[in-house]
Amino acid sequence: MRRREFIRLLAGAGVAWPIASQAQQPAGPVIGYLSGRSPEDTVDELAAFQKGLSEGGFVSGGNVTIEYRWARGDYSRLAVLAAELVQRRVTVVAATGGENSARAAMQATATIPVVFALGADPVELGLVQSLNRPGGNATGTTILLGDMDQKRFGILQRTIPGIVRFGALVNPNYPPSADQIRDLEKAVTDLGRQVFVAKASNDAELDAAFAALLHEQVGALLVASDPYFDTRRSRIIAFVAQNRLPAIYQFRAYAVEGGLISYGPSITDAYRQVGLYVARVLKGERPADLPILRPTKFDFVVNLKTAKSLGLTIPPTLVAQADEVIE
Repeated sequence: MRRREFIRLLAGAGVAWPIASQAQQPAGPVIGYLSGRSPEDTVDELAAFQKGLSEGGFVSGGNVTIEYRWARGDYSRLAVLAAELVQRRVTVVAATGGENSARAAMQATATIPVVFALGADPVELGLVQSLNRPGGNATGTTILLGDMDQKRFGILQRTIPGIVRFGALVNPNYPPSADQIRDLEKAVTDLGRQVFVAKASNDAELDAAFAALLHEQVGALLVASDPYFDTRRSRIIAFVAQNRLPAIYQFRAYAVEGGLISYGPSITDAYRQVGLYVARVLKGERPADLPILRPTKFDFVVNLKTAKSLGLTIPPTLVAQADEVIE
């Protein structure tokens, strides 16, 4: 199936399937898939999730049905979408696309198992009791993206040694944002540089953040982890390209779609792990007994084509360290 057709299928699934389900109840278990993102920006991640399910013995449309709910970057919709899945009496909820999805799912039910994918410490967020024995009805994977910011700033500094003032884009409505800002400021201070933090949680604020970054004349940009930003990936990449602003991102998809550099845990591997855990829950294992998974694979991607358009020369040592080089 072509990528465009796959996107169209997913986009329609979130609307058409709930209506169809009222008329005909599937015979097998039903997975509720709740995401703060959108189907258009989650194609690779969803394929990885389904791969994990398949490795665990379950195939969508075969011996299991998936009900999709997409917030499309609007976190205020998640509580209603989670309630719909609970009302639908799904067997398990896969809560992806950030902390807000996991929190909405767990607030909606204390009995239906929840398997989440998020970027912060679920213990600090109060979602589980411990990483090794979560307790309750939830488990999943965390990619702890904030821990990577100092390395990302270091990569930018090596790419543009003369940079004095960094910019950072953060969503204040993303639960880990306070920790993100603290970590960003500490990382830049340790490098002996300055940082201007621009905040955005909706499209109007994103436009204002772009204007503020230009006004502050930042020399390079770090886009903090946030599912809303993922749904606006094309807009962010277009902004930095138009203004010839070097930027670094957390996920490979940004660099593949024209971003300069990405460095962080493999999000597709995290979604595959969610699929595997959902399969284990469907087979009878309890989330309380499944330890929280942490990243084992990392992606460092350099886009030399973008570097050339910006008039930059990526240091050969950085290029040699990259897992993937786009030319």
